[in-house]
Parts: sequence; structure tokens; C-alpha cells
Amino acid sequence: MAISLSLCSNILRQRQTHTPESVRPVPIRILTVGKKRSRGVQLIVDEYIEKLKYYCSADDIQIRSNPKNARDVKAQVENEDTAVMGLIRPDDWVVMLDEHGLDLGSIQMAELLRDVGNTGASRLSFCIGGPYGHGEQLRKRANISIKLSSMVLNHQIALLVLMEQLYRAWTILKGQKYHH
Repeated sequence: MAISLSLCSNILRQRQTHTPESVRPVPIRILTVGKKRSRGVQLIVDEYIEKLKYYCSADDIQIRSNPKNARDVKAQVENEDTAVMGLIRPDDWVVMLDEHGLDLGSIQMAELLRDVGNTGASRLSFCIGGPYGHGEQLRKRANISIKLSSMVLNHQIALLVLMEQLYRAWTILKGQKYHH
């Protein structure tokens, strides 16, 4: 069975080790709209925050879904949007996680972290929406919209995937063995 030259090139490219890079570590803040987390999810989030401390500071901010107990979905999304926007500073570089966002691989996520370090932003804010998604203010404010999967993920699973990918991105940037 013959393997095409382009497939071999892709496999070799994926296996290449990455040389450590000098990156300005921008503090990371993860804003998650949702209900109270399970203890298991929180334990894993805390574990990744500890791992990320070797590379940059990372904060995990939980925002209660439907903060004003609105009965109307549109009002709920607007209230969540207002809560999220109240936590974003003008000099933040904002990444909105959305099912229609750009599909990034792990290496591209590492490049995003590296590139944001060169923008002059004081903080990198990742925003995970509530059950009905993000509001208009955040959609207009976001510097980029990305997706973690082609499948829709609930906010707890999205958070875990994001935390792992942030850690993986830093190991890629530093040329460490976690990513292979």
C-alpha cells in the first residue's frame, strides 16, 4: 500500500519538534457563563491553572447563567452579555469561543498565544458563552472567534478542552515534550 507524498509530508510536519520560543507571557483570564460546576470539573480546572502558572498567570472567572432570572431568552443573553462585558478591559485581547468560529489546531493555538504577546495587550480573555451563546456586545468586541470542535460542547466540557489546549500551547511554545 503506497502512501502519498503529501500525506508523508503532513505526518513529518506533525512530528517535528518545536524549538523553544521567547514569548511575552500575557495573563490569561477565562470567563465562563454557566451553572455551578461539578466538583470533578473544578478539580481539573484547578489542576490546569497550577500547570499554567509555570508559563503565565491564569484566572478562571465564573459568571452565573441568566443573572437576572429573565424568562425571555433574548433578555437572558443580553444580561449575560452585560455581565461578561463588565469584566473585559479596553486593553484585553478577546477570544470568543463559538461553534461558528475559526477551527484552530494546537499549533495554531500556540501561535495565537505567541502573537497576542506581541500586540501590547495587557490580558488575553477567553469567553465561553452560556446555553444560548454570546450577546452582540461581545460579538462586536471580540478580536477573534474560535471553535474547539465541530461539535457543540457544553460550557463545562468546553472549559476543560480550552484549559488543556492552553497548557499544550505553552508546551509547544517552550519546546517541551508534552506535545507530540
